[in-house]
Amino acid sequence: MAIMQSLLGGGPQALVGLDISSSAVKLLELAKKGDKYQVEAYAVELLPPNAVNDKQITDPKAVGEVIARAVNRSGSRAKNAAIAVAGASVISKIIQMPASLSENDMEEQIKAEADQYIPYPIEEVNLDFQVVGKSDKGGETVDVLLAACRKEQVEQRCAAVEIAGLKPTVVDIESYALENACEFLRHQMPEGGQGKTIAVVDIGASNTSVLILHDLKTVYTRDQAFGGKQLTEDIMRHYGMSYEEALRANRTGNLPETYNEEVLSHFLADMAQQVDRSLQFFFSAASQYSSVDQIIVAGGCSHIPNVETFINQRLQIPTVVAKPFARMSIAAKAKPPMLAKDEGALLIACGLAFRAFDGVR
Repeated sequence: MAIMQSLLGGGPQALVGLDISSSAVKLLELAKKGDKYQVEAYAVELLPPNAVNDKQITDPKAVGEVIARAVNRSGSRAKNAAIAVAGASVISKIIQMPASLSENDMEEQIKAEADQYIPYPIEEVNLDFQVVGKSDKGGETVDVLLAACRKEQVEQRCAAVEIAGLKPTVVDIESYALENACEFLRHQMPEGGQGKTIAVVDIGASNTSVLILHDLKTVYTRDQAFGGKQLTEDIMRHYGMSYEEALRANRTGNLPETYNEEVLSHFLADMAQQVDRSLQFFFSAASQYSSVDQIIVAGGCSHIPNVETFINQRLQIPTVVAKPFARMSIAAKAKPPMLAKDEGALLIACGLAFRAFDGVR
């Protein structure tokens, strides 16, 4: 990919957002009707074990086949896809550059000085940048968002998408996709998020992403290794099941009456502790903040009944489950009852699908 096509680039219409996590492929397509958005299509398909490890696709063929099943199940006719990269090989930072530089000159200077910003050889990364605005640091400078990712991670994801018969036209960064999706959570935020500090906590199968917004702008992000896989393993150990049996029992709710007290309550306590720990890291890193006004829980673990009540009681912070589609219409083929069950887990896919429209980073 050329530098200006690798990351952050805008997408065309009829675009599906593909969130490829460690456990599933989540597909979402949005349409715009006037000034309103509509969910056109969606699907969630489980991945085989170890097809994705530590944010890296290890089996592009298997992932591509799952993406193809998701496309078929969703009924989407879109041929373009937005995907996201994440993990240790992804770097993003704000740098300052002279405002007088043209875009081409800025690109050449970034290439020449890349070793100052990126700990990898320039030939091993996909690199992109975007001018954010005038710099607060004074002088005739602008803030430039620089994003880079190891080529192999981008290529693995693109290969899987192409195996499914789609064209990867946008490669985003997960934290940016999460931030973009927060546009559809403003109705849940106090004062619509204006002047408020909001913690969005996306708890997936093996990873938790924490995004802190102040006045609707990202001020802090953090990833940590914690997720619903731990609950499955707890069920497996406590009831003497295989991993597959525990996974199935958890999904179907076919568990003993003592499950809530013996297993789930301990997992929820761990979850609340992980959220609290992330907030303490935030307060330490950004000393001007000492509290958050709200927690919004997303990801697969947001489906746990009353999870928001538990976190609220433990941390004494108002907590809600993400409802990004509450103000959208839902196409019949998007299966509204099923979508409602998966809504909280589709936040990253929603942010990626949003890339089909102008005005999105």
